[in-house]
Amino acid sequence: MKILQSSIFRAICAITIGILLIKYPDNTVTWITVAIGVLFFLSGIISLITYVHARNNVAEYKITDADGRVIAGEQPTFPLVGTGSMILGALLALTPNVFVTALMYIIGAILILGAVNQYTNLIHAKKYGKIGFGYWIFPSIILLTGLYVIIRPMAPVSMAMLILGWCSLLYGVTEVINSLKFHADKRKASQAQAIPTAEEVVEEITEASDSEDSAGSDAPRELPTIED
Repeated sequence: MKILQSSIFRAICAITIGILLIKYPDNTVTWITVAIGVLFFLSGIISLITYVHARNNVAEYKITDADGRVIAGEQPTFPLVGTGSMILGALLALTPNVFVTALMYIIGAILILGAVNQYTNLIHAKKYGKIGFGYWIFPSIILLTGLYVIIRPMAPVSMAMLILGWCSLLYGVTEVINSLKFHADKRKASQAQAIPTAEEVVEEITEASDSEDSAGSDAPRELPTIED
């Protein structure tokens, strides 16, 4: 549940950043840079706290289903995007004037990391349920857009910021959808694993009871004695 909350919070930060960039594409001034830096920093802090909490509370043994898929006890993935967001956010908030002109490249790089992170989550989520083709489209769009903005900078910069704003908004929405789906699939997989286990216990008890009954019925019976 903590991981789900972290993903939702990260998505909200991305949506907020996207709205700021869409609304103020021509005004990438200091206060916008500082605001974006604070959001990035908070997102990274939440991701790291969630990772540490999940790592400290991971089960000692791994629980797998019949197909060998890990249901519980798996080590959490290190929040690479969260760490980058925290460092970037601190730099943006503390030295905004240095990064105003480079903001386009920075956001493009963050979107690339976000797309890679979504790819990783999709691959991981295949253990718990089917992932449709549509889930791979949006990370691909975000990745290609981030690469294009970095490799071929646009003029004017406001156009690039507008496009990056829409991509950040898209990333936030897809992150919410993916997180809710992955959480639901993982919960269903855990429940499906728990049901057969309970049935096996009932079967073992029934078999033990039947074997006791059969043992009692096979025991030699004492014949009645006839007294003269």
